This record gives sequence, C-alpha cells and structure tokens, in this order.
Amino acid sequence: MASSRRFIIEADGGSRGNPGPAGYGAAVRDGDTGELLAEAAEYIGHATNNVAEYRGLIAGLRAAHAIDPEAKVDVRMDSKLVVEQMSGRWKIKHPDMRPLAAEAGAVFPREQVSYQWMPRARNKHADRLANEAMDAGKAGRQWVAKPLPAGAAGSGTVAVEELPPAAPAAPAGWAAPADLGTPTTLVLLRHGETALTPEKRFSGSGRGVDPELSERGLAQADRAAAAFAARGTVQVIVSSPLLRCRQTAAAVATRLGLEVRIEEGLREADFGLFEGLTFAEVKERYPVELDAWLGSARNAPPEGESFVAVSRRVAVARDKLLARYPGRTVLVVSHVTPVKTLVRQALGAPQESLYRMELSPAAISSIQYYADGNASLRLFNDTSHLR
Repeated sequence: MASSRRFIIEADGGSRGNPGPAGYGAAVRDGDTGELLAEAAEYIGHATNNVAEYRGLIAGLRAAHAIDPEAKVDVRMDSKLVVEQMSGRWKIKHPDMRPLAAEAGAVFPREQVSYQWMPRARNKHADRLANEAMDAGKAGRQWVAKPLPAGAAGSGTVAVEELPPAAPAAPAGWAAPADLGTPTTLVLLRHGETALTPEKRFSGSGRGVDPELSERGLAQADRAAAAFAARGTVQVIVSSPLLRCRQTAAAVATRLGLEVRIEEGLREADFGLFEGLTFAEVKERYPVELDAWLGSARNAPPEGESFVAVSRRVAVARDKLLARYPGRTVLVVSHVTPVKTLVRQALGAPQESLYRMELSPAAISSIQYYADGNASLRLFNDTSHLR
C-alpha cells in the first residue's frame, strides 16, 4: 500500500574557495506539519559548490528514505542548477555531476520526487548545517548531529540511513591511520577463472552469458579466502551480481562469517557482439568496430557498452560504498573493467590507461579513500596468495 506521508527536504552545500573546503547540510520535515524529522551534514574535503550541493541532496533523500521509502518527497534547494538538472529541464554536461545526479535519482522512484527552487534566504536551516560541517572540518573533526526534539522521527534522535556500527581503525596491512582519520579501504578482488578465461574470450555482462567458475577458478577463490582469513581485516563484502563474482565472494564470506551484499554497478562491461569471442575472432569479424573501440573509450562495441559509460556507473557504485562504510575495509569482488576503472579513477589517469593494465584472475588490489577526497593506490594485481 502506498504511503500517505509527504516530506519536504531542504538541502544545501557550499565550498569556501570553489573549489575548496566543502560541506553539505540537509533537513527533512513533515510535509503537513513542518516538524523537523531528520538532519544530516558532513565535511567532504576539497570540492566545488555544485558537488557539495548534490551531496546535500543525496543525504537528504537518503534520510527521508530511511523514514518512509513510500512517501512523496518535495525537494527545495536554492541551487537553480541542481533543481533544473534533477527536474530534467537542463542537461547535465559536467562529468563530475552525472554520477551524483544518477545516485540522487536512484534513492526514490522518479514519480515520488518533485523539485522546487527557493531563495537562499529561505534555505537558512540547510545552509547553517553545511557551514557547521565546514567549521567542523576546519577544526579537524566531523560534524556531530544534535538530538532532535522528543517525538521527531519517532525516536527523538536524528533519522539517517541505517548503517553498520562505526568500525575501529583497520589494522596495518590493508589500512593505516592518517591525519584525516581512518580512510575507507576498498580491497578489490577479481573473480577466479571461468572456462572462458584461459582462452582469453570476451566475457562481460551482456547477451545472456554468465559463466560459472571452473575448477581452477574455485581453487583460486579458496586461496583468496584463506589469505583474507589470515589477514583478518575485511569487515564488509560486496559483489558484482554476476555468478563468477558471487561464487568468489561466497568462498571468502564462508571463511569470514560475513554476508555478501550485491551492487549492480560493479558488473562487468557489456561487450555486445564481442561477447564469447577471442580478440583474433573479433578482429576478423568486426575489424572496423574493433579499431573504433580501441581508438576511444567513448566508443562501444556493437550493441555493447563504452568504457566511459562503465566509468560513470562504477563511480556511482564507489560513492555509495564510501558513504555507507566510512572508515571500514570493504572487499569488492568484481571484474577486470570495474577494477581497472577504480584504479584509473584513483590515480586520475586518462581513460586510455585501461588498455595498459594487466589484471590476473583472483588478483588483489587495494585503494584507500580519505576524508579530503583524495585516494591512494596501495596495491595492484597481487597474486602472491595463489602461489
């Protein structure tokens, strides 16, 4: 049954320097009574005003969703850009905005959300929260929510998306403390071999092909699981929805006693008509299309997906993980293209760098993400656990 509730979200973000030290604030109110139900704010490090505004919108939507995912939502912001882009009236041209807009649009079904511009003078609450978050960041700490009046959100405390409890600092080996606090660490594990792997056939996420691990692939997954059990640092396991990754993740989860959470954005690229073929076969059957694909990351295989498109959805998946598991060590079980994409993004390398990385089956890589928005590649293509 559809909910009869209606929420008003007031959201804002700011940057002292544009770009510069940035933060966001968001408030959720009852649409009928105006009662304050939830607040959210965060210092996000070095960013632009627009990025901070989008992050405020996402936080407000998530806080509202945690209270009632069936409610109607009226978003009010003083950012004309965000309101017009999210309403679909303006195109989103900047590449940094597209994954943020996609993430915001995924919280609620489109038909449940409306957007309305309001003058800055009427957005004082969210603006104050954003400035509190930036002040906290300047002082070297994160913004801390104050208790809401009794009865607000049904509990007297701030209502936010349900997250796992805060984790202690991760042990040295995968993560190490820094001046900016404990980083979030994504440990990237490529799945084990399938029957297609040794033949070097294109194996993506399209055309109904979803191969399982071979005997060798299952053994590789077991060895990776043993390595993670010995280190004892993984706290969360997230996997691509494809079978080969789910099997690899399950081997680790069984050893560690953890659940596997599925993230659609981590699936392999769709290689279209290249699927199931070797490079030589593609070169023989689709020479023009192959040259175009190799010539630009913006070009997709026929009926497939470009690396630029993959990069956008992987960035959304990454940002979701960083928001959900701050300061934690997350095992991400995925594929060649998403793992290389995360590495490329962390290094700020061009799209063409994807063609210059080798990633072995069941290889481990690791990236740490800090509160100021910087990332550090700690490990790449480690296969020592397989020897």
